[in-house]
Order: sequence, then structure tokens, then C-alpha cells
Amino acid sequence: MQQKKLKVYFTSDVHGYFYPTTYGDMDVKPVGLFGCAADFNKDDETLIIDGGDILQGSAFAYYCRQVADSPEVIADIMNDCGYDYYTLGNHDFNYGLEYQAAYRSRNNGVCVCQNITDEAGNTLFPWKLHTMKNGLRVGIVGIVTDYVNIWEKEENLKGIHITDPFEAAKNALAQMKEQTDLTICIYHGGFECDLESGETLSQTTENVGYRICNELDFYILLTGHQHMSVPGRDISGTYTVQPCDNAKEYQYLEVTMTDHEKSIRSELRQSDAAKGTVLADKYRSTENAVQAWLNQPIGHLSRAILPEEKVKMALYGSPIADFLNRIQLHFSGAMLSSVGLANEIAGFRSEVSTRDIIATYPYPNTLVVCEITGKQLKNVMERSAEYFAYDKDGNVCVSDSFLIPKVEHYNYDYYMGMDFKINPENPIGSRIEGLSKDGKPVLDDDKFTICLNNYRYSGAGGYDVYTECPLVKEINVEMVELIMDYFHEYPYIEV
Repeated sequence: MQQKKLKVYFTSDVHGYFYPTTYGDMDVKPVGLFGCAADFNKDDETLIIDGGDILQGSAFAYYCRQVADSPEVIADIMNDCGYDYYTLGNHDFNYGLEYQAAYRSRNNGVCVCQNITDEAGNTLFPWKLHTMKNGLRVGIVGIVTDYVNIWEKEENLKGIHITDPFEAAKNALAQMKEQTDLTICIYHGGFECDLESGETLSQTTENVGYRICNELDFYILLTGHQHMSVPGRDISGTYTVQPCDNAKEYQYLEVTMTDHEKSIRSELRQSDAAKGTVLADKYRSTENAVQAWLNQPIGHLSRAILPEEKVKMALYGSPIADFLNRIQLHFSGAMLSSVGLANEIAGFRSEVSTRDIIATYPYPNTLVVCEITGKQLKNVMERSAEYFAYDKDGNVCVSDSFLIPKVEHYNYDYYMGMDFKINPENPIGSRIEGLSKDGKPVLDDDKFTICLNNYRYSGAGGYDVYTECPLVKEINVEMVELIMDYFHEYPYIEV
């Protein structure tokens, strides 16, 4: 009886974190691809696979785009790590198709993303048949959440279409079956259901991993996007895993096949900075350039404004959010402003550096001004107020709906330009009290202009009402640059 093996090393949502740092300070952190890749033992039975979101997220990635204007170093890193296949994540479109194409052309790995087509409907990155040295025929398909269509700027998707990922995977699987011994789907998306109970957690189609497992019979489903660890498990005959973000860990899978059966096991393995020194040294000149750039002073605040406990900031206000809203109002001329804070933020020291800005606003968002009625304003503010719940001891806490299946503190918005109070004791939908503008109660028919980021204007995060708000203007400059411009205009700022 002949035995054949397949070993898979899988990462996802690396977000440009190669070194063991989060760039908010100089401390070594348990993150970074180099600390994972040192363990990749590549032989004739091995495939190394990435699930997307590599080009955006860290200061290193931002430097490659905005300062060096070159994704080649990221592709070179992926080549040195030995990647065979990868799919694209939603954030891999943030810097435009030209930048992405330069990355793909330099990357020695094969891009598979079945639900990306050209305008004629042709699949641009179709599934691949990979025959191992031992004769094992592996079918590999990639798909990305079609919520890219909602989140991404129109100009960054010009000439392509992102179709339904489930249907694309289904069609590819039908083609694969007769030609392969086992099938792998790389899905830049996660699970819409609780993996233990099967209970539906989300009514959107952003994540459809559970449906893929239930309705399609891939042997392996590799997932990402949700930034959470999912140890290996069988769901309706499909074995699935997910590593968390920023290369804190990777998944190792091992398949054993005989003439009559196949078995699979997996391990979740942590990044270890001490092991990644060889690759780290190779790219040290780029990392040193990034660190020098981050340390450049930008301006001064009258005092440091640093993050506090999340519920406290959300309930009582955040000087960090106030400062960002202040900048948005300055450049937009809008009457109102709203801003969300990333899951993890560094805040601003009194002597502000580029590092502070990047570590506090890590997204490539631009700004939008739209017209909003009083009724719509109350609607979006009540959506933010769903953030609050009560724990078993009667203390205000973060609602599970912002934590499960994905941590989404960034979907809580802070507002400026009106007066109001949040009362978490009230039922959802009636928590905003005393909403007024310039001393006058806000009426349903009142009209205002509000500045927000392009992500939120897409309706993302449960803010569908924004899609009904007429566009007034767009500010097509990334928020990070606007923050820097604000300091150039006002080198010393009272906060």
C-alpha cells in the first residue's frame, strides 16, 4: 500500500508585518513573518501558501507604498520565504491595481483568485493543478470576499470584477474533481457561524466559510480575514483552519494518503523572533530606513493624548478621536465629523513623530463629505451605541456583536459637531439622548454635512444608511497625509 504525504504551511493577513515589531515602539513583539518562515521546512512534499492581505497594514508596508513606491521588496520577502501559492485579500487592492500587479509580477508564487474576472468575464487567476513529486494531484483555488466591491475605491477596481466567491469556488471545484486527489480552497474570508454550535452570527455575506464547508466538499478550506485563531477542525467533511493576523502564528497541516483513505492533522505554531534573524538581517537596510522615517518629528501637542480602556473612551469621549475629528473638520469644511479608531492604537506623544501617526491611524482611508438628515444622523449614532452591553456584574462592557466573530472596535464611531449623551441602559435604538446642534434639538428633517472616511461611507460596519446620503465632495488624500499636513500647518497644537 503506497503512502503519500502533503505538508502545508499556511499564513494569512500578514499585513506587512515581517519584523517582530508593531512599530508603535522599539520593543520586540511576538509578531512577524520572519519568525514563522524560519520554521518552513520545504521539501518535495511541501506547499507554502498565503491567504492574502500582505501589501497593507504595517508601517513597513506603508513605507514601501508611500515613500519607496515599490512593492518589490515585499515580493522578494515572499520569495525568500518559499511561497508556492497565494490569494489576494481585500487590503491588497488598497494601493491600486498597478501596485498590486507590480507585486504579482515579482512574486515567484502563483496567484489563485477565482472570483476576479476581467470585463469580458474571463477569470484572471484561475485554479491550478499541482502535481507533487510523489504523484499526489492537488487542486488549489483561491477566492476573496466580494465585500471588496463595497469597501474599495472605484478607481482601484477599474477593469476588473469581483464576483460571488461561493459560486466561483463551486464552479472551480466541479472542474477540479476529476483531475485531483485532493482539493484546497484558499478563502480570504471567514466564518459567519459559531463553529461549535452552528449558530448564525452575521446576516451579511462578507464571510461565507461555514456555508462553503456545508455545501461544498473541498478537502481543505484555508481561511483568513477575521484575524482570529481557528485550530483545525472538521466541518461537514471539510477540514478548516485560520491563523490570526500580523504573522503572530501560522498553521501547519499534514495530509497522509493511501490507496483507500486519507487523514489530516494540523498544528498552530507561534512566530519566534529568535529564529528569524537570517531573513531579518537580509532586509535590515529597508527596516532601518523605515525606522528612521518613523522617528522623524512632525510637530508638537500641548500634552500627550494616549489611549485608555476602550469602553471608557467610547462612553466618555477620547481626546485622540477628538483630535482626528478636528483634522477632518479642518480639511472638509463639514458641519459634523465622525471617526473610528483602529483596534489597537498608539496615541500621540507630546512630541509627535511619523511613528505616532502611522501607529494610530493605520488605514489608507480617504475622506468623504455627504449630506445627512437629522433622522439619518440619529440612525448612525444609534448604530454606534450598540457597542455597549452589561457584564454579569452589571458593569458596562463591549457588546459581543463587536467582538464575535471578529473584533471590530473600529466600527464604533466618535462624533464631533453636536451635543448628545449616550445612555447604555436604554434599549438598542434609543440610547442617544439630548441630540442637539448649536443649542437646538436635531429634528428629523434637519440637514447637515458630515465628514467620514470612504470605508464608512460605503455602509461598512452596519452603517448602511450612509449609502442613502448624497455625496457632497471627496478628499482624495489619505488621512495619514492629512494628519501630517495639519502638523505642517500648525507645528504646535493645543489639545
